[in-house]
Amino acid sequence: MKKWKRLLLVVLVMVGVIGGGWYAYNSSITTMTRDTKSVAPKYIEKKNVRLVALGDSLTHGQGDEDNNGGYVGIIKSKIEHHYKQTKVTTINYGVTGDRSDQILDRVDQQSQLRKDLQAADVITMTVGGNDLMQILEKNVMGSENQVTSSVRKGEKTYQQKLVKLFNAVRQENPKAPIFVMSIYNPFYTYFPDVTIIDQSIGEWNQTTQNAMSNYHYMYFVDINKVMSYGQYQTKNQQQKLIKEEKQANQGKVSQKRVIEIMNHKDQNLNKYISTTDNFHPNHAGYSQIAARLFDSMEKHDSWEFTRR
Repeated sequence: MKKWKRLLLVVLVMVGVIGGGWYAYNSSITTMTRDTKSVAPKYIEKKNVRLVALGDSLTHGQGDEDNNGGYVGIIKSKIEHHYKQTKVTTINYGVTGDRSDQILDRVDQQSQLRKDLQAADVITMTVGGNDLMQILEKNVMGSENQVTSSVRKGEKTYQQKLVKLFNAVRQENPKAPIFVMSIYNPFYTYFPDVTIIDQSIGEWNQTTQNAMSNYHYMYFVDINKVMSYGQYQTKNQQQKLIKEEKQANQGKVSQKRVIEIMNHKDQNLNKYISTTDNFHPNHAGYSQIAARLFDSMEKHDSWEFTRR
């Protein structure tokens, strides 16, 4: 065979090999891409969701005229209305008067509570109000410096208790999202000129958020503004309220004034506060809490979907 013919044959063979290799490579890439697309995860709406509510009187539903577990009963209805295919089971472990350490004691001591936490798709929690009230009851009649000092000292202990509580809950259920509600000022409309109460509540809420920051899938639900201010949400409305109450309070909390408020069973200046005790939310108040909780649950909705 002549030299140029042998050279042409070699070139043709190389082209065939390279072409075949390129085709095989492209085919494998196409197959891999197709396979990758076919195994992309799908998120399916759950048919059944278990919500475990843990906490104090706000979880128990104290003050709710409907006697349906306060925000817990309302959030169940909101979820089922929005996610048409989902049935919600709620388990309510709210106890009126509980502080953070007492909630922890129940987690440690009640085996059924722990089992329910383990099986929960989502956990809600109200905590901290009674811890702060314990401090304010002893000091709120004193000077601002005395109140500030006592609250800041109490914050350190409170944060330590919260960490223990969060650790205990996370030990039972490491993955379910936990939604923690803030606390609020039930007396704002009667003492809008007493800034030390609002300041203490703001700092207490910040302590809760600080304790939460070290945990995954924990979300803070701020109900402070809506529940403290009630229908007085604008600056002008609040300034008018302050002007009306300033003469009565003179910038201080008096025991006489508190007793008058607590004993006034027919009405409350805040339309979201129960007239039964002038402290806890009424049904309209719990609806406001549930609305803000649901907004947060929609943004962080891993509790509602399963991956397939």
